[in-house]
Amino acid sequence: MASQYPFIENSVNPYRDNVQGKANEPITVAGILDRAKQIAGSNYNGEVDWSLEEIYNRLEENAPRIAIIGGSPDHPAHIMDYQTSSFAALRIWENGGVPFYFSTPVMCDGTAQSNQGMSYSLQSRNAVAQMVVNQLEAHSYHGAFVIQGCDKQPLGVVSAVAQMDRIRQFRGEAPFFATFAPAHVLQGGTIPEDLYQELTDLADQAELDGEADIANDIRDAMAYILQCTSNTAFQGVLSRAVERGIITHERQKDYEKRLAVATCDGQGGVCAFNGTGNSSRHLVAGMGLVHPTLELLTAPPTKEQVNESLDDLQGMINDPVYGAANIMAANIKNAIRIHSASGGSTNLMMHMVAGMLYGGYKFSLADLDEIHHEHPIPDLFNYSLTEDRDIFSLAIQCCAGDSRGMETLFYELLENGVPMDVDAPTVTGTTWRERLENKKGLPAATVSENPVIVSKPRRRFSGVDVLKGNFFESAVVKISGMATPQLDGFDKKVAFVLYFENEEEANNHLLDSGLVDKLKQERTFSHESLQQMVKHNSPDFFDEMKDTEYEALFDAMVEHQILKIAVVISGQGPIAFGMPEMFTPMQHINASRKLKRLVTVISDGRYSGATFGAAIGHMTPEAIDRGGILYLQTGDLLYLGLRENEIHFLDQQAFQTGQMIQEFDSITEKREPLAEERLMKMRKRQRFVASSNRIHGYTDAAHGVVPIPIWQEAELDYQADVKLPKRVEERL
Repeated sequence: MASQYPFIENSVNPYRDNVQGKANEPITVAGILDRAKQIAGSNYNGEVDWSLEEIYNRLEENAPRIAIIGGSPDHPAHIMDYQTSSFAALRIWENGGVPFYFSTPVMCDGTAQSNQGMSYSLQSRNAVAQMVVNQLEAHSYHGAFVIQGCDKQPLGVVSAVAQMDRIRQFRGEAPFFATFAPAHVLQGGTIPEDLYQELTDLADQAELDGEADIANDIRDAMAYILQCTSNTAFQGVLSRAVERGIITHERQKDYEKRLAVATCDGQGGVCAFNGTGNSSRHLVAGMGLVHPTLELLTAPPTKEQVNESLDDLQGMINDPVYGAANIMAANIKNAIRIHSASGGSTNLMMHMVAGMLYGGYKFSLADLDEIHHEHPIPDLFNYSLTEDRDIFSLAIQCCAGDSRGMETLFYELLENGVPMDVDAPTVTGTTWRERLENKKGLPAATVSENPVIVSKPRRRFSGVDVLKGNFFESAVVKISGMATPQLDGFDKKVAFVLYFENEEEANNHLLDSGLVDKLKQERTFSHESLQQMVKHNSPDFFDEMKDTEYEALFDAMVEHQILKIAVVISGQGPIAFGMPEMFTPMQHINASRKLKRLVTVISDGRYSGATFGAAIGHMTPEAIDRGGILYLQTGDLLYLGLRENEIHFLDQQAFQTGQMIQEFDSITEKREPLAEERLMKMRKRQRFVASSNRIHGYTDAAHGVVPIPIWQEAELDYQADVKLPKRVEERL
């Protein structure tokens, strides 16, 4: 049964006051409805009751003009948009609204890895926001049904609809409403049986040939679901197998082809790992902007599911409580806690800040971190890519009615004593409190086998932490992505800097499987500092090693994982190079079983995935802005206080005498000539990015990387300037 939408309560209606829109747009509406009927086929049983005259009348009367916002079909998440948008168009019309459709470009970060496209990835979020605002304003749409995809598109559209709500209400117009429909989860591929056996045989042969690292890495890659990232892991180990003469280059390419074509399902979707795509799904749901019937699906949504989400718009239209910016801001604490408890992507640390700023609320990384640490947020996400607990598994549990996705996580956070804003509004037209009254399938314990969301915390902490230090202002680290023994191996340790001026330089060196041996042969690190590193990092070994010669000491420190190296990759920040992800250098590190157990990565760029050691990114100020990272050099010493949320530059001479003196101020003056040389190279390299799409006139990573005017006009208090439903306010 369709719900009848109210007319928009707004004195402004360009379609009533100007005939051009009513002359141009009826054919676009009729076109989408005609195509929708054809695509829906037997799924559509309504009457063909649209005509150009009726469309004209609805535009004149200010019936809700609702844009269906999709994505480009060259991204796997948007292959089925044509079907979802068709169901949506028909239901909007049945409910008395006027449907429109447009799509945004959607960059696939997986495709853009290792090419220049990575320098445009972050910028694409702001570009999507700008394009969406352009279209919504130019055609005077009142609301949106958003087909949420992957990578930067989801938070780009969130930013846009939040900005629309903010500017419309600032002008005294009706609030802008939006509901999000995430693309379904793409099932990971399966390695074909014959290929699986061939890879097994290859691993066995490598082991017989004395190449245990190749054998182990092949087996590790085979343990994961088949996806674009595991394809990269295979590429790395197979390349090493070619270098060592175990297989031919032709055989490598054959394996890669057979793996690639078995990876993705023909209906597309968001990849099943908990990267930016699914983290965005969880985050936007935590913001109250995703209808639960569409949140976690294993296939494109049905007509009935789309209808349910659109019918609930009836109670939201014209009510500022349900404006997109207000829903987001009222739920920001919920969103941050859900992002943390679900082990969300570090990319979203910037995007959460950006969304709030676009919505007109004063917000920064410091506010986000304060919310994160107001109350301990336990790790309630038992996610695994090797034990059948990926996001597709969670979607199966949700489709079976055994889990309710983020509603279940919300409930379990409450059960674990985490304060959640239960009276915040959501796109169901109800609050979380009302949504959680129905307990069917709500507790995590409802899932008896292999639950992804759990009730008993895996650890008492979770999420992404903000770091401070004596040579930088802020950086982020996802220590929740490290097992406790891993964290113990790097926390409170001293590490040598291995400095690279950019990603290309890092890749060239990290791809060398003999890098660790070269560091030893070239005596890259001071002998005295190596000795003191043993004393600090592993004092139990000090008496045994203190008088050992350089090469033997180095080997012993590698063997016992006492040697720690901070691989610093600078020149990758938003201004310098668009802030690409450091996926490739991290994969090179992960491909070396020796190196990965020694290394922490530090960058002013972003990162994707994790190394065995901590992955630290988003460092501000960035190198091209004369941040402290610009002045580091190979052989420097850093103290890694990960649990303390600190990293500090150490005085090396003092360290060699057993003193831990954290001092950096004198370094910048001493190394100014080096800094100038590096800056010149950065500015030259910057020109590799098209000037039309460079990030210029934006805030830094701690402030969302948003256009300066967005930041300047963000004046609202996210705690005081939010509206709650009247029934809640009356109760309070």
